[in-house]
Amino acid sequence: MINKNSKIFVAGHNGLVGSAIVRKLKDKGYKNILTVSRLKLDLTNQSKVYNFLKKNKPKYIFIAAAKVGGIYSNNKYRADFIYSNLSIQNNIIHSAYRCNIKDLIFLGSSCVYPKLCKQPIKEDYLLNGKLEKTNEPYAIAKIAGIKMCESYNRQYGTNYKCLMPTNTFGPNDNYDALNSHFFPSLIRKIHDLKNKKTSNLVIWGDGSPKRELIFVDDLADACIFFMKKKIKDSLINIGTGKDFTIKEYANILLKIINPNRKIKILFDKTKPNGTPRKVLNINLAKKYGWQAKTNIEQAIRITYQDYLKKN
Repeated sequence: MINKNSKIFVAGHNGLVGSAIVRKLKDKGYKNILTVSRLKLDLTNQSKVYNFLKKNKPKYIFIAAAKVGGIYSNNKYRADFIYSNLSIQNNIIHSAYRCNIKDLIFLGSSCVYPKLCKQPIKEDYLLNGKLEKTNEPYAIAKIAGIKMCESYNRQYGTNYKCLMPTNTFGPNDNYDALNSHFFPSLIRKIHDLKNKKTSNLVIWGDGSPKRELIFVDDLADACIFFMKKKIKDSLINIGTGKDFTIKEYANILLKIINPNRKIKILFDKTKPNGTPRKVLNINLAKKYGWQAKTNIEQAIRITYQDYLKKN
């Protein structure tokens, strides 16, 4: 159990997941939440991270800070993705250990699993095959974070847990049509059709890849749940266990965002599909007593309202 007055550091509090963790902590009555902007603390600078943690002495840390993006940016800025993510996680995890901070949640990604592994994906499928090439540098960085937490737990007796969320969406997402993940990018593209004469929606690939989505508020709830929980497993999948094709997601969004207009979906098959299917086995999370609660359509409507506020 986390004391409501314990100091909790949320790294990456302005991002999609970090902001949701802060909201959820406040909703649950936690009063001593520590955040810092990237202008005041460069998380890729080891000495500055160590000095920050040494000075502020948080009892718990959530690592939601990361460089993230969709297929295009992951593939184009490969060096940035591997360097930034390795630096951020290494600095926070090692500095936490040096400052005797025993409890930490590291957020990974379902892209750490092999491209063609058996579905639904179990935690022990990690490192059992080749990764998806388009986001391999990002995935390797996240795998390193998992193994770092495991190694520190084993050697130093820390309680560092790794949560592997599926594709996450919700308020405060990045809706850039080119550099964001597929779902917020779709929201942007479909909304933009409202003000255009064209009735065509262009989607990368052939629309067949299947993806699982989780609402960010559910992920934030899982982070707090597992921070409080005493468990023996250091790697846990966080998802819904349900997946749909990209084409099916597009049709759901069209009904919500553009219900009164006939839109034709066109597939740009010159662009990569990415991993053919990715749905997580969430039996371990269920065993510990956690499950996602938010209905997909309700979550999409909340997210679309957030998009409208910002655009």
